[in-house]
Amino acid sequence: MEQILIRNLPTGTKAALRLRAEQHHRSLEAEVREILASAARSEAVTLIDLLSVDEGADIGFEPQRLGLTAKTPEL
Repeated sequence: MEQILIRNLPTGTKAALRLRAEQHHRSLEAEVREILASAARSEAVTLIDLLSVDEGADIGFEPQRLGLTAKTPEL
């Protein structure tokens, strides 16, 4: 499981996230996780994006998320 630490949030951000989490009956951590996952899903990932990642980075290739399907070549 991956982790991230976010520093220097604007004043009131944590309180707003905590309120939103309570409204969705989730923990603060679960709410932030859902917000980040939703934002990541909504962004289209291109081949350029994948190639621009630092060499040696762990890239999870998800063809379905990218809208790719396997094709059989015509011979």
